[in-house]
Amino acid sequence: MRRTVIALLAVTALVAGCERPAEAPADEPAAAAAPEMPADAPPQEEVDPAVAMTPVGAPVSCLNDIGAEAAQRLVDRCIAVSPATRPPCNVANPCEMIQGEIDRSCEMYAPGEAKPSECAA
Repeated sequence: MRRTVIALLAVTALVAGCERPAEAPADEPAAAAAPEMPADAPPQEEVDPAVAMTPVGAPVSCLNDIGAEAAQRLVDRCIAVSPATRPPCNVANPCEMIQGEIDRSCEMYAPGEAKPSECAA
């Protein structure tokens, strides 16, 4: 029993000796060092989001393309005919995408079936 107690005290002393001492609290927080890029890293380009432009050829929202009133009419037609649970009928999407959903939805009707009036517009 004595040997077990002595062994436990010895192990406790060894573990306590291995622990790092608690650091004294500093009056001011230490500033974190800025991360350094490796010397062989490719150059990084910083872009100011305020100056960033839409890439050439990027899709333009329907709202910006044809105006608020015409874009809303197209969206209303899309919502009226689309059976999708989350159709792309939104003025923020390109007009081609909205018109494509209208065309896709209207093509789903059988040849003799009556189509909504929004399909004819």
